[in-house]
Amino acid sequence: MIKSIKGMLKPNNKQKTKLFLYANTARFAYNWTIAKQQENYQNGGKFI
Repeated sequence: MIKSIKGMLKPNNKQKTKLFLYANTARFAYNWTIAKQQENYQNGGKFI
């Protein structure tokens, strides 16, 4: 059985800024990877 705990973050302004930057970085990396996979597939390759 997997147990979990729910919690709520209450970041201050400085922490909110860092969380926002981390989310943007993660989104950029995800979108870049998807673009590379699509480019590779269109050029006759397989998905990575």
